[in-house]
Amino acid sequence: MSHNDNNEVTDSCGMKPESEINDNKNIIMTKKIGTDYSYKHKIVWKNAIGFMFLHTLALWGLWLFATGSIKFTTYLWTAILMFISTEGVTIGAHRLFAHKSFKATPLLKAILLIFQTMAGQNSVFIWCRDHRLHHRYSDTDGDPHNSKRGFFFCHIGWLMYKKHPYVKDLGRRIDMKDLEADWMVIFQKKYYYYLYFVFAIIIPVALPYYYLGESFKNSLLVCYFFRYLFQLNGTWLVNSAAHLYGTRPYDKKLQPVESWFVSLISLGEGWHNYHHTFPWDYKAAELTMHFNQSANFIRIFEKLGLAYDLKTASPEMVARRIIKTGDGTHYALGNEKDRNAVTAIGILHPLNPSYNAVYEAPDAILEDKGLPLYHENDVIDQNVLKRKIVAG
Repeated sequence: MSHNDNNEVTDSCGMKPESEINDNKNIIMTKKIGTDYSYKHKIVWKNAIGFMFLHTLALWGLWLFATGSIKFTTYLWTAILMFISTEGVTIGAHRLFAHKSFKATPLLKAILLIFQTMAGQNSVFIWCRDHRLHHRYSDTDGDPHNSKRGFFFCHIGWLMYKKHPYVKDLGRRIDMKDLEADWMVIFQKKYYYYLYFVFAIIIPVALPYYYLGESFKNSLLVCYFFRYLFQLNGTWLVNSAAHLYGTRPYDKKLQPVESWFVSLISLGEGWHNYHHTFPWDYKAAELTMHFNQSANFIRIFEKLGLAYDLKTASPEMVARRIIKTGDGTHYALGNEKDRNAVTAIGILHPLNPSYNAVYEAPDAILEDKGLPLYHENDVIDQNVLKRKIVAG
């Protein structure tokens, strides 16, 4: 779906669908949502220049990191920062707060919020709103990082452009009542920039400088700029590579794929075809014996009494879905022909980032109710939405 020059809503063929727009709520109701390739995003230059500046300093930090120009203790500190802040996003923002795939005690929630703040990917509230929207309208113009617009756009470009009107309009449908009622989440949202300055910049940079004998320049470039941008790009690969290069053993009608490479660098977030098929599963994967440290830590937290009510898709549900909608590449329930029908640039191995199915990616044309988020039949109730529109 798109907005043309006259601000009329059109489908990808240029025809106007049946729709309702409430002027007060500005909520669009329409029958189909896809990608209008004629729509041109407008660049937000301050964002584009800002990312260029950050990446330049991060590359300088990478040079120091790769050439042995920092102390061993600084290497160790940087690795610790990367790990805990990544888990703050993966376990905290993603699996706990966005998908409610398990519950956590106040102590664990507070720790995860601090770690997520350290990652510098906006507040948990905003992160979850965008991510829930991404799942509801995945790979359409309603998706903030729509992969149908290419690798650059879904990796980083979406942060350099003005949001598509559908992202704004459909985003108003996302239910955030659970997080609005969570005082910890709201506290972090209210004071995010102050907390970010302390946990993402001051503490990571000050400790090596004051206690490990590292120079201020090296500490700033490595422990902040390099660490921050390296981690950001790792997270962005979940939006880009894990939607473009891999296989779809659980649902071939969904754009996301299974990516060993992304799973390796993101602590378990690359089993993306499974995750979009069963987004409420705390594992974000069918299996956890390889490249899914986040699921293992959630189980450790459960044993320690810090996490509980872990949700998962039953083996029977998974098997039914594989047989019904999978692309035939599943390791157990697939077939030899489809498992062998993959390609890659260079070595043909799942850890190769270019490892990819040979068939054409599915079209992402979704109904207005969106895709399930919290359980198999969870979609937006159109009758409830219409009542909201009538009520204004």
